[in-house]
Amino acid sequence: MTALGLPATVRACLFDLDGVLTRTATVHAAAWKEMFDAYLAQRDGPDFRPFDPVADYDAYVDGMPRADGVRTFLASRGITLPEGSDADPPDRDTVHGLGNRKNALVLAKIRKEGVQAFPGSVRYVEAVRDAGLRRAVVSSSANCRDVLVAAGIEELFEVRIDGLVAAERHLPGKPHPDTFLAAAEALGVTPAEAAVFEDALAGMEAGRAGKFGHVVGVNRADQAEALRRHGADVVVDDLSDLLSDHLGETA
Repeated sequence: MTALGLPATVRACLFDLDGVLTRTATVHAAAWKEMFDAYLAQRDGPDFRPFDPVADYDAYVDGMPRADGVRTFLASRGITLPEGSDADPPDRDTVHGLGNRKNALVLAKIRKEGVQAFPGSVRYVEAVRDAGLRRAVVSSSANCRDVLVAAGIEELFEVRIDGLVAAERHLPGKPHPDTFLAAAEALGVTPAEAAVFEDALAGMEAGRAGKFGHVVGVNRADQAEALRRHGADVVVDDLSDLLSDHLGETA
């Protein structure tokens, strides 16, 4: 398995979506900022402290289910809101209302800007497929399938465990390992036989908590050391860095 930069015991690869496969992490960060800044300005007035699309995004919302992201960030500001329900409209000031507001902004941005997959990630997943390894996408996003289709990469994956599946099965999201464990089970492998590919700190923690055979941190946000501290066995700037032909070119 050295051609793929993986231990020989790995039989399946479990890929996060946003920031690992597709260039949508920045879209999510922008949507979180727009939503939270509007809410905080309404609550605190013009002197509100804005949402930081790097520090706050990485610390409180990246990789988490939407409602967990709302709760975690608001708690960092000492704010508690009613939970509400999944059916809350986007203009309702509840945890789910703010989450739905953010989701509406993401969908609008995706419709306007489209979705691009990272070329190096596509190349790597194709190499994984050609090597006969099993493949799954594991994402907290309820829009996972739409993003895969828009990026033209849906057919590369055999299993999808996303926000919709997690809600149906009552699986806790990252940093809990449950969604990754469900993907491994669906592919017929043990956690020790699976590699996790993540760019979020919460995803690193999920990989470590699930005792997966290999955890790859994808350094999209200049946080290589943080990814290692949170559980990465190896950190790369792009998935193509793991391919043996790439390593040979850059040696």
